Amino acid sequence: MGRWTALDDTAPSRRRLLLATAVTAVAGAVGGCSGRSAPGPAPGPRGPAAPPVRRIAGTGPAPGAGFAPAGPPAVLQILAHPDDDLFFMNPDLVRDLSAGTPVTSVYVTDGGSFGRNAAPGGPPARPNVPAYVSARQQGLRQAYARMLGAPLFTPWERSALPLPGGRQAEVDRLVHRGRCAELVFLGLRMHAGNGGTPVNLTRLWDGPGVNLPTRPAPESPVRRSFSYGRRDLVDVLVHLLSRTRPTLVRTLDPDPDAQVHDRRHPRGSDQPGYSDHPDHTAAGLFAWAALARWGGRDRARPFQTEAYRGYYNQRWPHNLPPAAVALKARYLDAYGGDPRWPCGNPSGCGDYALGGDAALTSRKGWIRSTHPRHPGAGPRVLTGPGGRLSVYGVLGTRLARWRSGPSAGTFGPPEDLGGGPLAPALSVVRAPDGRHLVFGLRFASLDGPAARNLREVVLLRQRTPGGGFETSWLGLGSPETVPRRTRLTGAPTAVTDADGRVHLFVRNGDRGVSGRVLDTDGRWSPWYVLPGGDVQEGLAATVDGRGLVHLFGASAERIEHWAQRTPGGPLHRGARPPDGLPGDVPDAVTAPDGSVLLCYRRAAGDGVVVARLAPGRGRRWRTVARPSVPGYGRIGLAPSGGDLLLVPAGADGRPAYDLTGGRVLAAGSAPAAPPVGAPALLVHPDGTAATVSLGLGCVPALTPLRPPAPA
Repeated sequence: MGRWTALDDTAPSRRRLLLATAVTAVAGAVGGCSGRSAPGPAPGPRGPAAPPVRRIAGTGPAPGAGFAPAGPPAVLQILAHPDDDLFFMNPDLVRDLSAGTPVTSVYVTDGGSFGRNAAPGGPPARPNVPAYVSARQQGLRQAYARMLGAPLFTPWERSALPLPGGRQAEVDRLVHRGRCAELVFLGLRMHAGNGGTPVNLTRLWDGPGVNLPTRPAPESPVRRSFSYGRRDLVDVLVHLLSRTRPTLVRTLDPDPDAQVHDRRHPRGSDQPGYSDHPDHTAAGLFAWAALARWGGRDRARPFQTEAYRGYYNQRWPHNLPPAAVALKARYLDAYGGDPRWPCGNPSGCGDYALGGDAALTSRKGWIRSTHPRHPGAGPRVLTGPGGRLSVYGVLGTRLARWRSGPSAGTFGPPEDLGGGPLAPALSVVRAPDGRHLVFGLRFASLDGPAARNLREVVLLRQRTPGGGFETSWLGLGSPETVPRRTRLTGAPTAVTDADGRVHLFVRNGDRGVSGRVLDTDGRWSPWYVLPGGDVQEGLAATVDGRGLVHLFGASAERIEHWAQRTPGGPLHRGARPPDGLPGDVPDAVTAPDGSVLLCYRRAAGDGVVVARLAPGRGRRWRTVARPSVPGYGRIGLAPSGGDLLLVPAGADGRPAYDLTGGRVLAAGSAPAAPPVGAPALLVHPDGTAATVSLGLGCVPALTPLRPPAPA
């Protein structure tokens, strides 16, 4: 590819600044910088004093220590109930199975609910919790057999798995044509009593001294019941992590959105005040507590993480195109089963309420979305002298950095820069003096009671340009001051403006946007709130040719836009992007002519909108292209020469598209392993480009994007 020189100079020209912006904005963190340092007015209303910025002891880089060697690609999923993976994690799950990656799914509860397994249109069913548990497990075996390409009623190897404390769990294993899946059923009861007091997974997480019993299914090789305390469950999950040694761990959302339940948003099975089932949240919290312990040992384990929204999916616009919805329905139909099927399981052949087309016709619409909790996950890349690359990502819930050799195509081993436990979404910018600033969202405390579950935005700074990092992370706090509401804080998005200020943005607990600014004198402003909002997670920021900061986010109705009117001034509601319809997580960059380019998927389809906002007075958005891009998830955008490059996450085997004359042309070849999160996009000054992705092997891959061969 030659030398990547877009960000070499510490005081680049305006044109080079704009190209530098395009290089890194796709990763969600724009690195434009210049030598100017005029302070300008505050970008938001200042309070009497800024919240403190403190050093967090014991979070800094591990001196001389790296990560343990990564094993072969493997996926571990930690679920609350049977079907959570089919509703909320697919199509990502079937993509991994189809690629031959072994998947182990751990189901914490038995999923017994109230034990009624009635088929649609059939007579009411009598309660029978053990039989219902067994039928749901059989449904999972049917769904996974279909995902593996095996006949629906293929027999599985079923055995009792020894666990810490003398406990056991059922493990079902199926290997078909080199593809492998394991299902681990811990069997904790969804509803139990403890001396007359109802007990569930939430109570187990929240309170000390609480125990929750298991109940094996009638046909299970596990023949007795066990009891779990809070620490017992974390110990067992850590044991399963050690047994599986996954390179990717999927969990449910540990921090669901706050939700007002009214006629428009009925509560259903949601927990009070939150947009998810209480078991989903508790299972997510238990999973992250285990991950923090397993990943934070002396030599950190190299794995990546993904968390998925649950019932939230019914409260926001659907984001999957019809082909992806049909794929999910195929496996949910197998899971739902039918009482007439010859499955060979005496207790039942699936969760009958989901058989046939029940999932497709449900008004809740869970099947029609797959929403990651941290949609900005993926590598972040900055370039250095000689075109060498610094790639940042989260491994083992800690910050990792890989640096490339002179060819920019090979990378050294990851450095352990600490900070854990971190959510997988980072933002990285270059300060005016050339130092790298890395922002993350940290699980500051993972504990039972609400007051001891804390999240905060954190920062790690390089000591010198191109040198090592400081010995500890800085805590920047959260725009939320009530401990339980800090869990609603979004992942950070940062941008360096043309005058050298660093603007930091996060989604706040009211689904608005809050920000802080690091001024050129090294002082942080207080948190301030932008006008309007109601956005989903996943913001995008850039700086236009006039030096104005632009911020974008997706709301339930449209793509939201904020912008400065003068350099250094506050952000106001900006010109409304075209279309005026719901869209998925946006991306924004600045073109070499100083205009802002915006890209996002339309809701529930393959359609993509690419729009341009020219600099100057009376600015209006102009639609550049409306291509159809298969897949789902975030679209990355960058100008390359006279063209625009799109990099979709979750696309079907094609890493990039080149928009030329309004057409969509596949470019390059598929990476060796599907990327985790969205790839970053690099643009060389000569117009060539490449993606940098982190696959299941936890190693960066640089994939050149070549123009398509002539027809």
